[in-house]
Amino acid sequence: MDTDIAWVHAAQRGDTRAFAQLVERYESRVYNLALKMLRDPQDAEDVLQETFLSVFRHLNDFHGDATFSTWLYRIATNAALMKLRARKPPPLSLDAPAESEEANALPREVADWGIMPEEALLNDEVRAQMDAAMDALPESLRMVFVLRDVEGLSVQETAEVLGISVPNVKTRLHRARLALRNQLAAYFARAGEKSKP
Repeated sequence: MDTDIAWVHAAQRGDTRAFAQLVERYESRVYNLALKMLRDPQDAEDVLQETFLSVFRHLNDFHGDATFSTWLYRIATNAALMKLRARKPPPLSLDAPAESEEANALPREVADWGIMPEEALLNDEVRAQMDAAMDALPESLRMVFVLRDVEGLSVQETAEVLGISVPNVKTRLHRARLALRNQLAAYFARAGEKSKP
């Protein structure tokens, strides 16, 4: 946004009010992004603080090659990834060919969602299932899904934020959507069986 660039240039010249405007505009977005990736409010707060400290320290390194928001999301995503890596051992590469039974363990049948009333898709139980399905995604798939489908970044912006290629974003997004669809289809199939007389 043109306003972002004006604030960035002013902040680079030492205008603390301009930097405060940038923080105010993006703090809730960064917090929500971190919360969706980490599923922990305290870790999301930490990422929020780390992100804006890093932005403040490196603001003069921003030259406008990407939009400010893309640059900011990259910093936030990297901070969230560092938190995730501190929690658990590194995940297996998704770029490697799938040779294990685990990779083929996803259900292939999809329940018919067309019969579900719209209200059912918005209820708390379904939202909880969606959150659980997102949590179950491998880190690299979850990151792409959150940035692209939840935060609404373009495929190109998602690639820039994560430092991967556009085809890699598309592949990971496809895998994430397929995994989510299969997990939710299994849930709806179970829910449909329970509701039968």
